[in-house]
Amino acid sequence: QVQLVESGGGLVQPGGSLRLSCAASGLTASSLTMGWFRQAPGKERLFVSAIRSRGFTYYTDSVKGRFTISRDNAKNTVYLQMNSLKPEDTAVYYCAASNSENYFLKSGYSNWGQGTQVTVSS
Repeated sequence: QVQLVESGGGLVQPGGSLRLSCAASGLTASSLTMGWFRQAPGKERLFVSAIRSRGFTYYTDSVKGRFTISRDNAKNTVYLQMNSLKPEDTAVYYCAASNSENYFLKSGYSNWGQGTQVTVSS
């Protein structure tokens, strides 16, 4: 059974940092494209970042230079390091796994975690 379990969310002040983790079981994260999406209240779920099996990484423009995606193959875990957080980063963050070429599309991801809340507020 495939499971993706996110952790690391919380409340942080603007300018602060958080590191999200996505622990995978039932699949090999290093063999797939692993992505992070986020969904703010009343908004659609949007692409944030992805890492391909070969290690190529992708980011939406609004997080470039602030967020870093990485993967620990030994732990079968994907991370999202988030620095210089802004109030507009507030959302539920979801980890997902895909074997599609379209890493930026929700429809390309077949397995999803339950999400972790990130709130950026003073």
